[in-house]
Amino acid sequence: MVVFFKKGANHIIAVETTHKFDDTESEKLSWLFGGATPLSSTSLKGCFVGPRREMITPWSTNAVEIIQNMGIEGVSRVEEFDRTSEATPRHDKMLQRIYDGLNSKVFTTEKKAEPIVYIEDISEYNKREGLALSAEEEQYLRDLAAKLGRPLTDSEVFGFSQVNSEHCRHKIFNGTFVIDGEEKPMSLFKLIKKTSQENPNGLVSAYKDNVAFVNGPVIDQFYPANPDRPDYFEVKDVETVISLKAETHNFPTTVEPFNGAATGTGGEIRDRLGGGKASLPIAGTAVYMTSYPRMSPEHRWELMMNPRAWLYQTPCDILIKASNGASDFGNKFGQPLICGSLLTFEHDENGKQYAYDKVIMLAGGVGFAARKDAIKGEPEAGEKVVVMGGDNYRIGMGGGAVSSVETGQYDNAIELNAVQRANPEMQKRVSNVIRALAESDNNPIVSIHDHGAGGHLNALSELVESTGGRIEIDALPIGDKTLSAKEIVGNESQERMGMVLKADDIEYVKRISERERAPFYVVGETTGDDRFVFEQKDGVKPIDLAMADMFGNSPKTVMTDSTADVKYRDVEYDASKIDEYVRDVLSLEAVACKDWLTNKVDRSVTGKIARQQCQGEIQLPLSDCGVVSLDYKGKEGIATSIGHAPQVALIDSAKGSVIAVAEALTNIVGAPIENGIKGISLSANWMWPCKNQGEDAALYRAVEACSDFACALGINIPTGKDSLSMTQKYGDDKVFAPGTVIISAAGPVSDVRKTVSPVLQAKKSTLYYIDFSGDSLKLGGSAFAQSLNRLGAEAPTVNDAAQFVKTFNAVQKLVKDKALLAAHDVSAGGLVTTLLEMTFGNTDGGINFSTAGICAWGEDDLVKILFAENPALVIQVAENKVEKVEKMLNAAGAKFCAIGEPSDERTLMIRHDGTEHMLGVDYLRDVWFEPSYLLDCVQSGDKCAAMRFENYKKQPIRYRFPSGFNGKLATRGLALRRDGRSGVRAAIIREKGVNGDREMAYSLYLAGFDVKDVHMTDLMSGRETLEDVNMIVFCGGFSNSDVLGSAKGWAGGFLWNENAKRALDNFYKREDTLSLGICNGCQLMIELGLINPGHARKTTMEHNVSHKFESQFLGVTIPANNSVMLGSMSGSKLGIWVAHGEGRFNLPESMDKYNVVAKYSYSAYPGNPNGSKASVAGIASADGRHLAMMPHLERAIFPWQCGFYPATRRNDEVTPWIDAFVNARRWIEEKTKA
Repeated sequence: MVVFFKKGANHIIAVETTHKFDDTESEKLSWLFGGATPLSSTSLKGCFVGPRREMITPWSTNAVEIIQNMGIEGVSRVEEFDRTSEATPRHDKMLQRIYDGLNSKVFTTEKKAEPIVYIEDISEYNKREGLALSAEEEQYLRDLAAKLGRPLTDSEVFGFSQVNSEHCRHKIFNGTFVIDGEEKPMSLFKLIKKTSQENPNGLVSAYKDNVAFVNGPVIDQFYPANPDRPDYFEVKDVETVISLKAETHNFPTTVEPFNGAATGTGGEIRDRLGGGKASLPIAGTAVYMTSYPRMSPEHRWELMMNPRAWLYQTPCDILIKASNGASDFGNKFGQPLICGSLLTFEHDENGKQYAYDKVIMLAGGVGFAARKDAIKGEPEAGEKVVVMGGDNYRIGMGGGAVSSVETGQYDNAIELNAVQRANPEMQKRVSNVIRALAESDNNPIVSIHDHGAGGHLNALSELVESTGGRIEIDALPIGDKTLSAKEIVGNESQERMGMVLKADDIEYVKRISERERAPFYVVGETTGDDRFVFEQKDGVKPIDLAMADMFGNSPKTVMTDSTADVKYRDVEYDASKIDEYVRDVLSLEAVACKDWLTNKVDRSVTGKIARQQCQGEIQLPLSDCGVVSLDYKGKEGIATSIGHAPQVALIDSAKGSVIAVAEALTNIVGAPIENGIKGISLSANWMWPCKNQGEDAALYRAVEACSDFACALGINIPTGKDSLSMTQKYGDDKVFAPGTVIISAAGPVSDVRKTVSPVLQAKKSTLYYIDFSGDSLKLGGSAFAQSLNRLGAEAPTVNDAAQFVKTFNAVQKLVKDKALLAAHDVSAGGLVTTLLEMTFGNTDGGINFSTAGICAWGEDDLVKILFAENPALVIQVAENKVEKVEKMLNAAGAKFCAIGEPSDERTLMIRHDGTEHMLGVDYLRDVWFEPSYLLDCVQSGDKCAAMRFENYKKQPIRYRFPSGFNGKLATRGLALRRDGRSGVRAAIIREKGVNGDREMAYSLYLAGFDVKDVHMTDLMSGRETLEDVNMIVFCGGFSNSDVLGSAKGWAGGFLWNENAKRALDNFYKREDTLSLGICNGCQLMIELGLINPGHARKTTMEHNVSHKFESQFLGVTIPANNSVMLGSMSGSKLGIWVAHGEGRFNLPESMDKYNVVAKYSYSAYPGNPNGSKASVAGIASADGRHLAMMPHLERAIFPWQCGFYPATRRNDEVTPWIDAFVNARRWIEEKTKA
């Protein structure tokens, strides 16, 4: 039956249940649903918008689990519906449908699970199902059926198509290329592999796993000793390897951007979880490339091509929804996104239309593993095959194959099958189990593989490839009872990992899984007979093939093409229009401010982020690279960056590859890489419109140039991906995505604190331009050319790889010697953009720029000097370091010249050939920010976007340190690592979906606590009572994915579980206890009424005024207060991280009734990120013992974690925030004295 609850006038919650709810159950559900009223009627009239009935939403999955934790049985589905009076209701056709009334059959589908089909006509089935099988593959399957003496099943044919799709098997990259009648000696894959053969450097694993691994440092592993029960954190040395990976999810993102990008992010995270015998992700990257969003009539370059009859979503929709999806997944999973890129582009010339109508969505990232786990084990017969994670749904059926063809080639029914379903909170649970196993001394995982394209078919077949395996279909979890056997084995439901475990280890791993609430299924075993079998309970086998038959022996792909001699019109310009050109270039989305992207993505979670996008006192996205620390010592880490140049590649595909690699390297050069350039490895992700005249030849030249350049630089490309069907069809018309390679660079960092910022420092100093190109300045492929609707005739390149290496390593030495005040690469937008961006992060000062040094090289064209994108770097050098820097650069043979110095005026003064030209920094910063504002209007609403645009430059972070603060560990009696126990005990409490637990645990540990890891399952089962701890901390994150309100589900576990309620009540009755709730934990304390239990009108936490997740490093002020933790910091002004979606304090009593302990330093948005009354950021109980606070002080205890920290305090080892934890420890020590 279905029971309806009504909230407000038009909001309906439908609950599918096995029984009628009694009064107690109805009361619980009414509380959970925010005061919704149960309806007696089983039929509601009206027009409603709701989810597709056949797709159980992730929201429902979380809601059902919350209800189960509240002691209510029999609920199988919960969904939200909204009544609408619109004649044509607005809804997302990919995810929702219109309902004419609601009744008890709202979740009922007529579809039944289809029986196994035996395929007599392979060709007809291939065409009908859109399997993208070639004629040769069809014949192979016909021959296989004849050999077996039976028709193949639908599962076998479908399985073969997925496992052997271009998407999964990279047939073009492994194929033979015949270009202009000449057979090329090497495949594309061999060209890439050649880089690792010639430059193995620190490689540990390449090409044969989900990720690439390179040598890493020995780090401090901070972990709970026994992950199957509540236990205390310890520290041990671990030898590491560093992981690098980047994936694209282009087709699903084109079809349905939010879930497409979300699951692209999730899939890439799972790749890094599935490396070796288990590896751990730390931080992510993202790249979005679309056609023009057409946000302003002033963007005249957008008029070159007419808008198309977009197949699924507009480019603006894709940009907003895709970035929302990727951000949402990372935010909820707990992976910070610290580096990225954006490009919008269209071009019509020579009778060919280029645009990213089939979009590019790249998700990448870095992580690490224990060196001992870097190589997968070899499964043996008799071991167990395990699947962890979510249920099976009809998702991505044929995703691997459909991603291998042109978008628009199939009918919508097939392409809609690629719509994805993202549940990051489920993936976090699975990840926590893998983390626990990876951190153990004896990791029991034999082998591990993520579920992605091809679902169980691909993941499980690869797990058992060396032995064969038997999988029990009925052991696989089913979320949709109408799935056929084919759909069960082949669907691409996300958030699942497969692994092989020895039988003796099953119970231990299951215990950890149950503690983490991670679904755990033993689904089969390895057999040793080299067969791959899926078997039903009735003995019927939908798949029963030899492993060799399953993986096939398809004939090698042959790509035959001829070189297209394409010329593009050169760029024409007028040097008198410099002001206009600068405005236009700064207004291109690729060059303009990316605040609309960075303000909604968590860049601080883990507490290990040493460099993210936003820089300077007003925190603008200016950084060239991202840097993470591998532990909380804040020394050894990983740097990552991105490079791409598709406009250059259109002019010359070989130069496009070279410039993409060069950009990634000039972006990362400001981080101190262990072993210099040789410490860097690259991922190359190739997106190309293959099988179109001239494009295959261009791809070969591009890959060959990339390989040759990497080999010459002495670096390797151990990982990557290809997506080679980058065209979109509109009837008989085609739009080609420009052939694109996205380079992700990563390398071990020797000291994360030495990473150089691009923000200009107001010191007596000199700016230098360092050329990495060795080529004359060229405008082809530049943003400047794009703004004029041109590509250009000639594009730049790097002429001397050996000199590039010498120059790179010379800059690296300067970085490691702390000889640079600032450094910023020259790329999109040219040198003028670089110089302006170096000033944008400040509120004062500018630059006096002279072209004399560049003119002395024979370059006297001011437009080229300002806008050419030849690879280069601008560095700022303090007066007392000038001689040293020049000497070092000269010794390396670098081509460089002095180009200016900081000025007091807020201008960029250009001196050229005896003339002066002045550009206003503040005016141009607004020009640069405006495209972000326009996109922000769509995602945050006009009002909040306008406030952000108005206030971003008016809210600099200001510090006022507590009196006597010296920033030293020793004076506090603290050490980054200590042996033995202090005897002062605290516990972190986490629920499924919490992701800020480790940084909180370490903050307590550093302050001198013994820290216990406690999960809600420990409290609910009675394993943990909290009797032996004096402080508890409710950690930040997204418990239950914030379904039904942030912390509502978490609170339900405390309110309606006897053991958990007793433990909590007893803890708060004691006089020797303290508690702290941060972010999600703050929301929990407010929901439970733990701060002001005596108030008649209850405090609540509401959605941010922007109705979106807000992430930024901002200023808070600590007013005079009596709280245990923050009392000593009264009067301080400090920087701190916020990362939340529901952080607005609703304080119904008069303000004098609240013990306010933290306020945002500015009352207006975004300095007050959520719209809280009186700028409240945190409140404490009347006695000061219990504190609820939205900002993350635990992510700002070290200067290197802070988005901005005063340069005058650069020698501080800790920030004042550590004193909050030290104060807590000292209070407890005093209270518990014998």
